[in-house]
Amino acid sequence: MDLFDLNNNENDAKPLAEKMRPSNLDEFIGQSHIVAEGSLLRRAIKLDRLGSCIFWGPPGCGKTTLAHIIASTTHGKFIKLNAVQSGVADVKKAVEDARTALKLYGKRTYLLLDECHRFNKAQLDSLLPSVEQGTLVFIGSTTENPYASMTPAIVSRCRVFEFKRLTEAEIRGALEAALTSRKGLRAYNVKMDENALSHIARTAAGDLRTAYNALELAVLTTPPAADGSIHVTLADAEQSIQRKALSYNEDAYYDYLSAFCKSLRGSDANAALFYAFRLIEGGCDPLLIARRLVVHASEDVGMADPNALVVAVSALTAFEKLGAPEGLIPLSNAIIYVCEAEKSNSVILAMDGAKRAAHEVAEAPVPPYLRDNSYGSAADKAQSANYKYPHNFGGWVEQQYLPDALRNEVFYRPQGRGFEKTVAEVRRRKGMRDDTLPTPPAGRPHP
Repeated sequence: MDLFDLNNNENDAKPLAEKMRPSNLDEFIGQSHIVAEGSLLRRAIKLDRLGSCIFWGPPGCGKTTLAHIIASTTHGKFIKLNAVQSGVADVKKAVEDARTALKLYGKRTYLLLDECHRFNKAQLDSLLPSVEQGTLVFIGSTTENPYASMTPAIVSRCRVFEFKRLTEAEIRGALEAALTSRKGLRAYNVKMDENALSHIARTAAGDLRTAYNALELAVLTTPPAADGSIHVTLADAEQSIQRKALSYNEDAYYDYLSAFCKSLRGSDANAALFYAFRLIEGGCDPLLIARRLVVHASEDVGMADPNALVVAVSALTAFEKLGAPEGLIPLSNAIIYVCEAEKSNSVILAMDGAKRAAHEVAEAPVPPYLRDNSYGSAADKAQSANYKYPHNFGGWVEQQYLPDALRNEVFYRPQGRGFEKTVAEVRRRKGMRDDTLPTPPAGRPHP
């Protein structure tokens, strides 16, 4: 066996997702909002002016692939680490290698850190000097929100790019290319039914790696016909991705999902249960139903019955732990609870108002007596003495908390239904201002 055979064997052992990994931006699939022609990221890559950044998005949407493309396009040195398996010692070695490459060869080093949210503060801080000095370009890849899961110090030194799940059309196009590509599955002479291809593209849920794995499994496990071709049917596709074929088209899927959400809002438990199981029996992931239920527990029930959110989250957790069919029982329980609970959209109205104000009055200073008194001038610290500690006044005392520019704003208005009746009554007993008492809601359009 010669070296050429060894190389072929190594390539054959690679999964389809790795074989089909794009090598340049023109081949890259999806994420047009950040890599389209003329976009900031594309210009920065072409000019080799890309700074440290964080790629945030769901699995299988191209985060690692784009990092590889950046390194090859800019002719830089590429180092890949996984935060689960690597520590400070690995980071220090990468920094030393980057320093050497820059000094001796004038090459920039790109450090891709997969699952970067798993690094603790000490590990992330070990990267800061190198990132600031430009010794290496840090590219973090994460499925978690970096603003919540990573230290502000590293996030503030990076530009965050949010990746989206790939569309069904994008995944289908990638699968069709894999069937005819020389580096893909062309040698197998695959004849694939249209509904089989559509099933994999739809049920992959935006994850191209999952779709590639399912396609490869379907092809490799299907016996060839007499003429040597491989015919992949819908049944083969179902088995390869372990999900039953949807018995409705894409438009009907979204109609059923919309009807489920509106039935929750309309307090019709019978309809909500029907649409939920129509989706599930058709192949929809029950976790999608559970996640929508959690949203509506706050969006449409909210403060009228705060326990609705507890029940919905418990059902989501139960299904994650139990799976089907047992997990469908607490899911049904939660659907009925959310439907039968009192309804109020005061949380959504309050959230929308607060978000709007946060943008319109972004620079409004915090009142002096509410500021952190562990730093600042003597005058600033003296102001903290004006803070009224509510527990010294029986649990509540009238005091301005909003900035001066927003002092008269009211975001949350209890609507007088369910638990919000109690909220309103407590406010009355405290002697709060009249403008915080229940008022007719302004309403909010829904899809």
